[in-house]
Amino acid sequence: MGHGVGNCVPFCDREYIIIGPLLINVKYIVFNKYFERGGQMYFLRSISDDIQVAQLQFRNLTKTRMLVLGAFLACLAAVLQAAGGFLPGIGYFISPFATLPILICAMFSLSVGVMSYFLTILLLFILVPSELNVFPFTTGLLGIGIGGAFSFFKKRASIIFVGAILLTTGIISLLYIFRFPVLGPAVSYSFSYLTTGGIFLFALFYNWLWVEIALFFFKRLRGFII
Repeated sequence: MGHGVGNCVPFCDREYIIIGPLLINVKYIVFNKYFERGGQMYFLRSISDDIQVAQLQFRNLTKTRMLVLGAFLACLAAVLQAAGGFLPGIGYFISPFATLPILICAMFSLSVGVMSYFLTILLLFILVPSELNVFPFTTGLLGIGIGGAFSFFKKRASIIFVGAILLTTGIISLLYIFRFPVLGPAVSYSFSYLTTGGIFLFALFYNWLWVEIALFFFKRLRGFII
């Protein structure tokens, strides 16, 4: 019995020495390919030129049509943002979607998007002044940031990063400069690197979601807008 065990151990050792590196190499290759396709390359992959083509087509529209479209999207953004004031509870789940009209508008034309952004602020000043603490620094700024980033960058990572920087800046401005409890009463008004880092990480994830939402709606609204 002892002799059998003694022979088995060296055999197993030799087998591991031969097969072990092969298994490690296979796992390494598979992991790299998976990470390349599903992770790193996904965020570094260039977005198609459809957006740039659509922007060129949008510039050929008449000024009147551009203004009407910008005004319509501004009204839609104002209604969605105002839901937080008119519909307590469920309205807070609707108001974040005020980002979408501004974002779509800025994707086609940054100048028209900025016009819609300020027009929405004016409408909110008339309809629900309390939402002026939120829209210019969060939902509206996010739409301008991501929509404008599509005009200057082609990689998801760059677009997400720009939007995250702007959203983080807007939130910490409300929190630390204007002392508005945008994150709730539990978050202190005193500056904290930990809180700021957490906000930035959340902003990265939130912007990634909005980039995908923007691309989804862009493909479906392009034919209607242009």
